Amino acid sequence: MTDLALLHRLIEPEAQSLGFALVRVRMIGGKSDPTLQVMAERPDTRQLTIDDCADLSRRISDVMDILEEQGRDPIEEAYRLEVSSPGIDRPLTRLADFADWAGHEARIHLDAPVGGRKQLTGDLVGVEGDRVTIDVKKHGPMTIGFAQVADAKLLLTDRLIAATKPLSTEGADEYEDEADEDAAPAEEQA
Repeated sequence: MTDLALLHRLIEPEAQSLGFALVRVRMIGGKSDPTLQVMAERPDTRQLTIDDCADLSRRISDVMDILEEQGRDPIEEAYRLEVSSPGIDRPLTRLADFADWAGHEARIHLDAPVGGRKQLTGDLVGVEGDRVTIDVKKHGPMTIGFAQVADAKLLLTDRLIAATKPLSTEGADEYEDEADEDAAPAEEQA
């Protein structure tokens, strides 16, 4: 089994050296398609560009190659490396995420039921110490310990879309114009 804590310790300095905050490191895909998924963001924008992802991917690959050459490969089987921004409906992996995204709708899966619920969906209220409060739909506010959270993510809502903006829309018009040009011959054939 892959030691995710070790991978986190290996990858975090590489992300930080590029000015990024590490959001999540995990293995997905099972035995048929093992993938090392790394999510990071620029603390000031909470996003990464494609070039940022490529830079971090190269840094991680270099570290893993060195460890493999030394016979200390932390992932025994062949795997793919996937580096990305957390996206708009991002995972909430750090306690600070729950405070930063207060006022937005989230879904939290718990390790064990609390008040008869193992899943909480509603608006994040905030954080006090190591406790997270969420205003659960049709129930009201519930406060849980951060350690009880198995998985959490923001839900895509109009409010979240309005609160987040892409780093740049430069080139979007050019892409749209190219798509229109590509579609034109098909329309003429019809």
